[in-house]
Amino acid sequence: MESYVADINSDAGRTTIVFTLREKPGALAETLKIFQAHEVNLSHIESRPSKTHAGCYEILVECGAESDQQKIEDLIQIFKKRGDGLIVQDWSAASKQNKDSIPWFPRRIADIDQFANRILSYGAELDADHPGFKDAAYRERRKFFADIAFNHRHGDKIPRIEYTEQEIETWRTVYNELVSLYPTHACKEFNYIFPLLQQNCGFRADNIPQLQDVSDFLKDCTGFTLRPVAGLLSSRDFLAGLAFRVFHSTQYIRHQSAPMYTPEP
Repeated sequence: MESYVADINSDAGRTTIVFTLREKPGALAETLKIFQAHEVNLSHIESRPSKTHAGCYEILVECGAESDQQKIEDLIQIFKKRGDGLIVQDWSAASKQNKDSIPWFPRRIADIDQFANRILSYGAELDADHPGFKDAAYRERRKFFADIAFNHRHGDKIPRIEYTEQEIETWRTVYNELVSLYPTHACKEFNYIFPLLQQNCGFRADNIPQLQDVSDFLKDCTGFTLRPVAGLLSSRDFLAGLAFRVFHSTQYIRHQSAPMYTPEP
């Protein structure tokens, strides 16, 4: 077998293998026969010219969820023993700490579903220093917003929220204060775009914009979309969303007792 580099990603019942194969007649067929011999079904195959290995192709194969995981592991061990410059890099829950492992990252926009609920703090739970910590009604309202985010999947419309009078009043307090500061404290790019948000997305003192309306406007103008999130994401996950032009945004409103303060970003 020619020089072979593989990235093994085991996730949600399926295994995706990306390998680099030197271009020659029958090279791919020879490799796929190994999968067949081990009764590992392939549900998806992609190929593209390698950007890092001249004269090679990168092949992505997705093993069917019904394939026996032990047979897949046996197959990987056979690849490792073939030699001839063979290098296999495994990534799975068991080998995540291996120095040769490759951390998982989203390859398709739908893969964001796998980490969007992996929040670091807040969401429905509040720390003791949060203004709404002792407010049972506010905590229940936060749970309502968190459930929307937890149940959201790529391609879904973002539910429209009927905000309470108290939430609108809190929004009005913050909105009016910020609008008064924008001319002197915001950059020219922001001051250019904010009137467009007022005109197209319902940014007003008496109205809290709906995320779906803002998302639709952003997509038309920039290709970016919004996605509801329950709380704070890690920097890595947040940036992974931006790589697909997805900006994670919360739907809840600050606690009415301290509209000018929040411990959340």
